[in-house]
Amino acid sequence: MAKIYTRRGDGGQTRLFTGERFPKDEGRLEALGCIDELVAFLGLSRSEIEDRKIRSRLTAIQSELYLIPGDIASAGQDRPSSTKLPDDAIDIIESLIDAYDAKLPPLRDFIMPGESRASSTLHVARTVCRRAERRVVAVARDFPLDARVPAYLNRLSDLLFVMARLVDHESGRPDRTFKAAL
Repeated sequence: MAKIYTRRGDGGQTRLFTGERFPKDEGRLEALGCIDELVAFLGLSRSEIEDRKIRSRLTAIQSELYLIPGDIASAGQDRPSSTKLPDDAIDIIESLIDAYDAKLPPLRDFIMPGESRASSTLHVARTVCRRAERRVVAVARDFPLDARVPAYLNRLSDLLFVMARLVDHESGRPDRTFKAAL
């Protein structure tokens, strides 16, 4: 088995699977790093959540997120941009948002994360997802990228928000809302 470390990145550059070397802070690598971080935070969320169906959904989302890096890493190559995300991935997320949201009281104020460790991990994953979306949008400005990728991330952050609320709601913890101090 090859060693985990190669020392080739010690100078601040890394190689994409195309063989090209880039600075580690290049836009595509930033986007890839954010998606990797999101996958890790979703794993943390899975380890904290007791609801078997939500844990299963998070596993499926992690698997879908693994389909995106190839699109980003090859952005700028002479090939049509097309993601490996399933055609119905965004529709599925939207239907889950609607189903979960229907179980929750109406939202009238900003939510303050922190009612439980499980929901807090989902809120952190949501913010990482938003950052990944911003990085992917920046990549898409410079390189052709399938429009479903940023749309998927946009919808996913909404799903993670609703999941965080649902996890607390189902464990008897009401939303803590932001109230401006006067």
